[in-house]
Formats: sequence, structure tokens, C-alpha cells
Amino acid sequence: MQRPRHEQVAAFLAQHSGGTARDLEPLTGGAWSSAWAYRAGEEELVIRFGPERSWYETDRMAMAFSGPDLPVPQVREVGTTPTGLAYAISVRHHGQFLEDTPVERADAVAPTLTRLLVALHRVPASPGTPVMWHPAGAPVRSWRELILARLVDDPGNRVYGWRAVLDADPKLRALSAAVCDRVRKLVAACPERRDLIHGDLLHGNVLVSPDCHRVQAVISWKNSLRGDFLYDAAWCSVWGPVFYPGIAAATTDPLSGLLQDPELRADQGALVDAAVRHHCYELQIGFTHLGWSIRTWNQEHLTATAELLAEILERGPLPRPASKQTTADNIGM
Repeated sequence: MQRPRHEQVAAFLAQHSGGTARDLEPLTGGAWSSAWAYRAGEEELVIRFGPERSWYETDRMAMAFSGPDLPVPQVREVGTTPTGLAYAISVRHHGQFLEDTPVERADAVAPTLTRLLVALHRVPASPGTPVMWHPAGAPVRSWRELILARLVDDPGNRVYGWRAVLDADPKLRALSAAVCDRVRKLVAACPERRDLIHGDLLHGNVLVSPDCHRVQAVISWKNSLRGDFLYDAAWCSVWGPVFYPGIAAATTDPLSGLLQDPELRADQGALVDAAVRHHCYELQIGFTHLGWSIRTWNQEHLTATAELLAEILERGPLPRPASKQTTADNIGM
């Protein structure tokens, strides 16, 4: 996507708001969108531009999930510019990105992240809620089908074409075969839950307070799903060691807070085989990033992700409660 320039955004807002917009400034974050902060009257707003209107319609739908531990910004308007770009205007929230929190704040970040994961789990699902609950993603029949489908180089994905490159490298080919084999064995332990999953809690999508004790905003819901809430926990524990030291320090034992949470413990089945499920999702998430790194030609990311995947594969599931140790043994870990 060709990102709009400052003068183009200013001209659009001048026409759109009748000349009341001021203090326009670019915001960081967002691989696929361009975001700009501005003021209109006494309000602080954000306008985002991107290629898909459905992304922003999904953000507007996600407002229904908002709560004290899951603050979702109010989307005021979604539309399309005369040049064909989708745009959304929402209320601005302030804070630092979750992934930018420093290592020395890990003790504060860890419980904050746990509360966020529990808040996502808390959002109820209606009977028959599909895995792909919004218009920004392709329909899928089941949670397990989605996990397995992401091991495939799909022509419908934005990064199609990585499998041939991966198979041409003997080491990466062997690693990918081992990872895919492990995921296919472990997916049987993954329940057909319909918890709310954000699907991209890092990469500029969660703002936290300066003291790291509160989540200030959760944005960009286009990768959201309905499935197993442990997927978001695995997302953080995979990405942290590769790119974000603060998150890595906060998620050295990513399951401990969840395993001890009384609300999750009260949900029968929520924590059954938790470590096995988490391990399955770690491998699948890491594997999909191999494909991403290949198609974006990021050799540094590719090397780091391959090394991490090999470590996760060797390590196996994290230590798990004694009463839940049967599944991994029964499927040949």
C-alpha cells in the first residue's frame, strides 16, 4: 500500500471536517495501515488508512467487547477515500506499545498481560459462533482446521510462495517437516473452544500505561478469531524472544499466571492439557513466520525464527500440572 503523505492527509481532513482538524501528526506502528493523530474541537482522534475497509468494520464490531481490562477505542466512522483507500476515524488513546515495555518492568507487565488474556477469555460467545467471526477473514469450519490450514502455502494469503523457497534449503526443509509433524500430532489435544482471540497482541496493537499496570487500548482486530484463548499466550511467548526483550522477560513462564487465575480454573476444561495446546500453537505461529520472513526477504527474521523454532521443538511443552500430563505422552512427544 502506498502510504498517504502529510499534505494528502491534511487535505482530506480539511475537506472531511470542514477545516476544524488541526495538530496533525503521524503515528508509529502498523505494518499495513498508516495512522495519524489530530484534534477536532476538544477531541483527540486518530485516522487510519489501509487497503481493506473490512479491517476497520471489524474494529467497529470489536467495540462490543470493550471492558475495564479490554479497552477498545470507539470507532466514529469508517469509509473510503476518493482514491480508493479505506479509512477509519476513532478516539485516540495514549500509552506505550506493549512490546516496547522495558525488561526492568517485566514484573508489572506479566500480571497486566494475564489480565488482558483473561479479559479476552471472558467475552462470551453466542451459540454457533464461527471461528472467523468478522468480515476481514476467510471462513473456516473449525478451530483445528484453521491451525492445520496455516501450515499450508495458500495462494489466497498475502505471503504466498514461501514453500518452494523453504524446501530448497535442506536445514529449513528438515525443520519445517519436524514442526509440521509435531503440530499435526498435537492438534488432537486442542479443543474446539470459541474464546475471543485478538491474534496480534504485539506489533503496535496494545497500549499500556507508563507504569505498565493497565492496558490503555487494544486496537486492530483484523486478525481476531474465535478459538482457544491460549493462542494469544503462545503468540506473546513466541515473538518475545525473537524481537522484544521486555515481553520475553515477562513471559519466561507464560502459563503460570493463567494456570493460577481463579476465573480460568473455574472454567471446566479451560486448562486441560494447557501446556500441550500452548506448545502446538507456539510451533504453528513460529512456522507461519518462516513463510512471512521468506516472502518479505528478511533474512535476519528468518534466521532468528528458525533458531527459536528449533529450540521450542527440542524443549517440548512447558512444565504442566501433574494431573494433566497424559496427553503429550499418549501422542508420542
